[in-house]
Amino acid sequence: MTQSPAAEVAGGFQPPILTQFSVFLPNRCGMMLDLVGVFAGHALTLAGFSVVDSNDHSVVRLVTSNGELARRLLQRNNMSFSESEVLAVELDAGHTLSEVCRCMLAAEVSIHYAYPLLVHPRGRAAVVIQSDDITLSGQILRRKLFTLLAENDLGDNAPGSAPDSP
Repeated sequence: MTQSPAAEVAGGFQPPILTQFSVFLPNRCGMMLDLVGVFAGHALTLAGFSVVDSNDHSVVRLVTSNGELARRLLQRNNMSFSESEVLAVELDAGHTLSEVCRCMLAAEVSIHYAYPLLVHPRGRAAVVIQSDDITLSGQILRRKLFTLLAENDLGDNAPGSAPDSP
């Protein structure tokens, strides 16, 4: 569920943090199809996807609408992966990627990487970011009235967000 600006928990605001899976694949024909096929026909949406390539292997970073199910499916299919925490930030005319970067710079928080989501909740673009401090990044962005997305914003229950393929 999308966090409202007033969302607070004991000890301060806790932003909606997504689980990103970094899947390690050998550089061979058909490996990407095998990975995407792991999620086909299951109750989740492959919402974000980025590939880092080298000569002998690729690292596919991905986020889904159901991290727990994605973890079980990757394990069941003997995929080698690691997990990290990321934020999904909705963008619009008043809340641009440049403004995300400006906010992080002002707080001296480094963005390690960013990539776009495949889904567009409420018809708006969104990016995944990974930073030095995910909780602080979320707090900063919420203070600037950015919308942070949670897992249930990324699936079929989010209007207009389902991509054409798994």
